[in-house]
Amino acid sequence: MTSRDKAFELSKGDFNFLCQYVYDIAGIVLNASKKEMVYRRLTRIIRERKLASFTQYCEILKAEPEKEKDYFINAITTNLTSFFREQHHFDYMTQHELPKLIKNSLTNHKRLRIWSSASSTGEEPYSIAMTLLETMKGSIGQWNAKILATDIDSNVLATGKVGVYEDRKIDDIPKKFRNKYFHKGIGENQSKVKVDKALSKLITFKPLNLLHDWPMKGPFDIIFCRNVIIYFDKNTQQELFARFYEMLTPGGLLILGHSENLGAYQAHFDNVGRTIFRKSF
Repeated sequence: MTSRDKAFELSKGDFNFLCQYVYDIAGIVLNASKKEMVYRRLTRIIRERKLASFTQYCEILKAEPEKEKDYFINAITTNLTSFFREQHHFDYMTQHELPKLIKNSLTNHKRLRIWSSASSTGEEPYSIAMTLLETMKGSIGQWNAKILATDIDSNVLATGKVGVYEDRKIDDIPKKFRNKYFHKGIGENQSKVKVDKALSKLITFKPLNLLHDWPMKGPFDIIFCRNVIIYFDKNTQQELFARFYEMLTPGGLLILGHSENLGAYQAHFDNVGRTIFRKSF
């Protein structure tokens, strides 16, 4: 840590308390390698509150853990995302999964449910929505198709629900998608774009802590849980995989991030692509 970052001391005791606190409320595992990240993100809170030290903030967390937890989680969680991140997942949907679901659908049963379980600022669920509209084209109106987008961070959910982004965020999206699904702002918003209503009407944004109760009934045909499992310990990961399994339709897909795997729970899934797993029948 450089000298300019040492405005406050983060003692070993305070850091250990913060690690335990975030584990207790969100199941996120932090270790010594994350100390600088924790320092950087929480220093902003200390300055905003005009507190004297990390110890003082820890006392607030101890005194009012429930009142403070949402603010704390919003500050500490990572929300790195982009449109069509890990493109191969969307390619698999386009080339294999959606055509299969369309082919197997009954005349009176055209229901499709997809869950983006760590949706961050919305780029993932909007990418899913574009994939649905492009693959299913005019037939999507005949379907009861819905995308559930959840996240533990209320701030990023609010961004996703509004659907307004800096125009640079869509630079890497194919031009036909940029022209069709995003609208350029004017005046003071000329550097921003807003998603088309055709995308937003498919998506419902809801706050959800993956470790707490899941109020939705499912079942889901596809669940995205990308680049979040790595923050949990092995036991918590296996518990989550079991819950995802129960939430999937027979033969449904669970899609993880590029560095994630099912571990022992692989026995209940078939690996059908890069970090793409199909629920065994």
